[in-house]
Amino acid sequence: MQSPSEILADLWTLAGGEISALDAVALTGEEPQLPSSFRVAAAAQASIAAAGLAAAQIWKLRSGQSQDVTVDMRHAAVECRSERYLRVDGKPPPPAWDAIAGIYKTRDQRFVRLHTNFRHHRDAVCKVLNCKPERDEVQAALMQWDGEAFETAAYAGGCVVALMRPFDEWSDLPHAKALAALPPILIEKIGDDAPKPWPAGDRPLEGVRVLDLSRVIAGPVAGRTLAAHGADVLLISGPDLPAIPWLTIDTGRGKLTSFVELKSDQGRGVLRDLLASADIFSQGYRPRALASLGFSAEDAARISPGIVYVSLSAYGHAGPWAERRGFDSLVQTATGFNHAEGQAAGVEGPKELPAQMLDHATGYLMAFGAMMAKARQSCEGGSWHVRVSLAQTGRWLWNLGRVADGFKTEDLKADAVRPFVEEVPSGFGPLQSVSHSAALSKTPAFWARPAMPLGSHPPEWPARN
Repeated sequence: MQSPSEILADLWTLAGGEISALDAVALTGEEPQLPSSFRVAAAAQASIAAAGLAAAQIWKLRSGQSQDVTVDMRHAAVECRSERYLRVDGKPPPPAWDAIAGIYKTRDQRFVRLHTNFRHHRDAVCKVLNCKPERDEVQAALMQWDGEAFETAAYAGGCVVALMRPFDEWSDLPHAKALAALPPILIEKIGDDAPKPWPAGDRPLEGVRVLDLSRVIAGPVAGRTLAAHGADVLLISGPDLPAIPWLTIDTGRGKLTSFVELKSDQGRGVLRDLLASADIFSQGYRPRALASLGFSAEDAARISPGIVYVSLSAYGHAGPWAERRGFDSLVQTATGFNHAEGQAAGVEGPKELPAQMLDHATGYLMAFGAMMAKARQSCEGGSWHVRVSLAQTGRWLWNLGRVADGFKTEDLKADAVRPFVEEVPSGFGPLQSVSHSAALSKTPAFWARPAMPLGSHPPEWPARN
């Protein structure tokens, strides 16, 4: 079984990093940290360390200065559950899930998971099932369906659901076989543009402009990570797009936030103007969704030569499920994690990982890929496309191996988490939130801007130094 340092080395070389850079990294702490049969803490530590080392390498490119990077495993695991530990004005998070979200049985004694936190997804489920949004009614309606037939009909009806599959069953699907050929992160050159000089600044990403078109956890975590190293991250949301407020606050630290209506010609014009002087375009729309609006990777490379375009999807860009909507909990269910965790814990039915690990690790891999591509752009030029998905990250996590007796590990108590929590102001009141776990010796990570309500800023870039 690979050590965390070996896991990091694989990620680093996959993205084109020089082996000698790894000498600057110290990974502290021991597995396991959380109750799970999977190596969630090692995945947290390695993905965060990869992003931290990329920031350190960019600083070396900009300043000539080397620095050390240290990531504590427990801190990394806590950061990959940051939404749990957020407090706004001392108050804990509200219930995370909609009333009918979660696990149900079907007629053929399979399990399905429904994701209904957005109202239009809940309405779609109730339309397919022809029932009211009440748990008993949903369960009764699902007893009229076999699991796979419901999953297929639900996706056709615009729902976001997953059938629980054992890993072997998932692995036999054509989609899983298409993903098996893909690495956890793909960095491709898509244009031959000149290198962009780095702007002035005292932090690795100071003056680097990042457009963040993402919601929920993975994409927003990527933007939050880039902001922690000094980037000007502008979160673009639609005034009518649904959001999950607690996640918006937790992942909004360090960002500017503007409303732009992409369904209008005027709004698309605003985004094109922003993109024209952006360095990184990070988006979590389904494959081809933004292309229909004129913002594919190739479009972006024409509008902003030298752009780093980062694409996040649920199930990857290849294979028959490429267009499927999905969230961490559903990808865990579909790809074998819930089944495997349930078996390891000795429970009937699904059991979730102890963190939304696919989301968080994917977010750090996104930030890592964006920085590695940006570093290459500064040296050799080109426009670049970085692609990640929750399912590819899941395959990577699965292949890290299992933890024997992982469920004998106690979950972290408040005293264990407290050292990693900081108090900061925000547009929502004082926040207690998890600090960033990648410690850089010369350019410490921090968020220079407070989390603010969506749409708080005009859609324009701050002036560069």
